[in-house]
Amino acid sequence: MQTEPSPYHLIQRLPPYVFNIVNELKYKARRAGDDIVDLGMGNPDQPTPQHIVDKMVEATRNPRNHRYSVSRGIYRLRVAICDWYQRRYGVEFDPDSEAVVTIGSKEGLSHLMMAVTGPGDTVIVPEPTYPIHSYSVVIAGGDVRSVPMFPHETMLDRIREAIEDMWPRPKTLLLNYPHNPTTVSVDHDFMTEVVALAREYELLLIHDFAYADITFDGYEAPSIFSVPGAKDVAVELFSLSKSYNMAGWRVGFVVGNPKPINALIRLKSYMDYGMFQPIQIASIIALNGPQDCVAKNRELYQSRRDTLIRGLHRAGWNVEPPKSTMFVWAPIPEPFREMGSLEFSKMLLLEGKVAVSPGIGFGKHGDDFVRIALVENEQRIQQATRGIRRVFQQHGLAP
Repeated sequence: MQTEPSPYHLIQRLPPYVFNIVNELKYKARRAGDDIVDLGMGNPDQPTPQHIVDKMVEATRNPRNHRYSVSRGIYRLRVAICDWYQRRYGVEFDPDSEAVVTIGSKEGLSHLMMAVTGPGDTVIVPEPTYPIHSYSVVIAGGDVRSVPMFPHETMLDRIREAIEDMWPRPKTLLLNYPHNPTTVSVDHDFMTEVVALAREYELLLIHDFAYADITFDGYEAPSIFSVPGAKDVAVELFSLSKSYNMAGWRVGFVVGNPKPINALIRLKSYMDYGMFQPIQIASIIALNGPQDCVAKNRELYQSRRDTLIRGLHRAGWNVEPPKSTMFVWAPIPEPFREMGSLEFSKMLLLEGKVAVSPGIGFGKHGDDFVRIALVENEQRIQQATRGIRRVFQQHGLAP
């Protein structure tokens, strides 16, 4: 559907979401009575752990928590964030100058980018990428320099080449590991190289760590702050959405170098009064309370991953199992590759009754892939892979 050009300068720089095309087809099919297995959006389907919910309900009954909160987050939550980092990574942060609570990681990144980026500033963002990583720069009035992620083994060399080719030099490097959408995972040595590169070129390094806890087969995702001295050049974002099934609660935070943290604090003081205080109080319980819910969540996603991979293999789609995230980044089978990811996704939806995300929605370098989210139970995932196999059989591909 053709949309009328916007009269507003910023909106003209924000293209319509490609994902909306698939979503509209999905809604139309459901209205027609089709049973669509939706593996498109990464929206956790499990409930928030009961002890967290109970604390929020208790805090809601206290009328003192109904007033305006504070934009940077209440002090006890900022302390809980710093304690969480100390326990997990052995890193100390000052809750007043090196930690700020955000209304989810998308708000956090968008406001952070507005605080540290201005006209003429360039931010390097590897691609494919989660859309807000690039468009937070656009919203802030900056320029994006995309660097292809693949082959990942040489990505840092391409980043270095891009920096050397630019003048003025870029100001910021934005990374995300474990990576959405590609599921790429890195080790401590990679993080060490990244910090060294940021220090060499005086870059602000922003690391989105939203999938820190969704890891499989014994893999542990390193924080950027596992590297000594990273605080000199870096900040890191985390979200409670995936680890604690709190996506709709909108709770995130940023920690790290006090200069960008305090810029974000100042900006937020003009933009918001923080989230509903009972949600913040419950978030303290999430971070400080029992963590077995996080381990169970991890096991659930690993089991779903294994079910999906087995089903795809039976359909003749040999996809590698990821080591992390709640997604599978699947290369489009060769016979369908010329279709591009959008048409391939539409085919799976219309013929197989399965919704996935077209890779082109994450940038031009994603067009040979689709992203499949592990957000349905194993029975529904099996139903989805049977639908995919049926499509492949109709086109002479599946065994």
